[in-house]
Amino acid sequence: MSAQSHQLSWLKKALVSLILFIDFYFVFLIYSQGEYLFALLTLIILTSGIYIFSSKKVYAWRYVYPGIMGMTIFILFPLVATIAIAFTNYSGSNQLAFDRAVSVLTEQRYFAGDKYDFKLYPQADGQYKIALTNSATAQTFVSENIALNAKEVTVTEQAAPESEVAPLKVITQNRAALQAMKVILPNNNELTMSSLRQFSEQKARYSFDAESKLLTNNENGKTYRANDDIGFFQAVNASGEWLSETLEPGYTVTTGFHNFVKIFTDEGIQKPFIQIFIWTVIFSLLTVVFTVILGMILACLVQWEALKGRAVYRLLLILPYAVPSFISILIFKGLFNQSFGEINMILNHLFGISPEWFNDPFLAKVMILIVNTWLGYPYMMILCMGLLKAIPADLYEASAMDGASTWQNFSKITFPLLLKPLTPLMIASFAFNFNNFVLIQLLTNGRPDMIGTTTPAGYTDLLVSYTYRIAFEGGGSQDFGLAAAIATIIFLLVGGLALLNIKATKMEL
Repeated sequence: MSAQSHQLSWLKKALVSLILFIDFYFVFLIYSQGEYLFALLTLIILTSGIYIFSSKKVYAWRYVYPGIMGMTIFILFPLVATIAIAFTNYSGSNQLAFDRAVSVLTEQRYFAGDKYDFKLYPQADGQYKIALTNSATAQTFVSENIALNAKEVTVTEQAAPESEVAPLKVITQNRAALQAMKVILPNNNELTMSSLRQFSEQKARYSFDAESKLLTNNENGKTYRANDDIGFFQAVNASGEWLSETLEPGYTVTTGFHNFVKIFTDEGIQKPFIQIFIWTVIFSLLTVVFTVILGMILACLVQWEALKGRAVYRLLLILPYAVPSFISILIFKGLFNQSFGEINMILNHLFGISPEWFNDPFLAKVMILIVNTWLGYPYMMILCMGLLKAIPADLYEASAMDGASTWQNFSKITFPLLLKPLTPLMIASFAFNFNNFVLIQLLTNGRPDMIGTTTPAGYTDLLVSYTYRIAFEGGGSQDFGLAAAIATIIFLLVGGLALLNIKATKMEL
C-alpha cells in the first residue's frame, strides 16, 4: 500500500469515526428527552447507513438500502410506535414523560405578595430607569440606568423620574427580556413581571421531593404523590391514602393490556365497539357484493354484440371512476340533503315522503352503501370486461346448440368463470372498504351519534373512523392509547385478510 493510499484510509476512518460520534450524540439527545423509539430508529438508520456506505463487504446493499430504510421509516416504525402506544395511557392529558411533567408543574408560579405598577423611563445610550409603585402603600422604587436585557435589577425607594414615560409599544417589544428580569426590593424580596403594566412577587407553586416522589403545594400545603397506575400526581391525606384530586399535566406510563381489556369490558366502549365492528363487516361485505354484481351485469351488457352505441355506454359508465372520489362524495352529500336535496325533492313529489338520511341510523347506512356502490362499481366493471374477453366463445356456442337460455349461460358459464379470478380482488376490495375512512368522514362523519357511550361514536362509524374520533375528537379526553389499541386490532384483522388473499391467489410467503 502506497503512502497516499494509507493516508486516504486513515482519513476515511477518521471521517467515519467523526460521523459516528455525531450520530451517538444525537441519539443520546433524543434518548434524554424520553423519545426512546425515535432514538432507536435514529441509531439503526444512521449506524447501518454508515456501515453500508463505508464498507466494501456489503457494497451490494447500497442499492437496496434507501428502499429498506423508507419501508422502515414510513411503514414499520409507525406500526411499532402505534402498538407501543396501545400499551400505555398516552392521551390528551398524559403526553409527557415523568421528568417533563414534574418540570412543567414546578415551573408554575403564584402571587405571594403585593403588586407593583411599573413604568419605563428612557435614558441616554438606549438605557432605561424602571419605576415601581405600590398602589396600596404609595411607595415608589426606582432603579439606576439599566439595559432591558439585565437579569437582576436592584431598586431603591425614591421619587419617580420626571422625564417622559416609554410607550406601551416599547414594553411589548421587550416583553421577553422584561419577563426574564428579576427586580430586587430593599427588603430583598424578588419581583417578576406578571403583566404588561405590573411586577409582583411570585413563588414556585410546587416543590418536588425526588426520593419520595411527593409534590407539595407551597400555597396551601397540599401534598401529591406520583400514582404510576394512572400517570398523575394524586392528592394524599396525612395517612398517605389517595384522594380524588389529581394534577395536570399527567405523565405517560405503561398499562399493559389495560386498553385491550377496556375495549371488551367497559360497557360504554364495548357496546359501540361491537356495533361498529359488526357494521364495518356488513358494510365491507355488502359493498363488495353490490359492486361485483352491478359491475358484472353492466360489463355483460356493454359487451353484448347486439347493443348499439356500446362505446358511448361504456364511457358513461366508467365516468364515476374518473371523477375524484371526494368530489363525488360531496356531491352526493348535497343530493341527499334532507331539506334541499334533489333526491328528497323527487321522492316528495312522487310519494310524498322526505327521508331523514342523516338522522335515521338505518337510512344513513343505506345512503352510505348507495354512494359507495356508485364509487366502486366502475372498477369491478372494468375487471369483468377484461375477464369476459378471456372466456372461450366455444362454450357459448356449445350451450346454444344445447338450447341453453341467456340466464343459463350467465349462471353456468359466465358467473363461475368470472368469480374465481375475481376472488382475490374481492378480498382486496373488502380490506380496502374495511378502512374506508374518507367516505365516512366526508359523507356523515360517523353520525348520527350514539347515546350513552364513554367515547365519541356514531351509527355509521367504521372502526377506522371510530378510532380517529377517539384520538382526535374527544375534547380534553383524547385517548390515544385506546385508539392505538383499536388500530392494532384493525391491523390484525386486515393482516389476516392479506394472508387470506395470498392463500386465495396461491402465492407463497
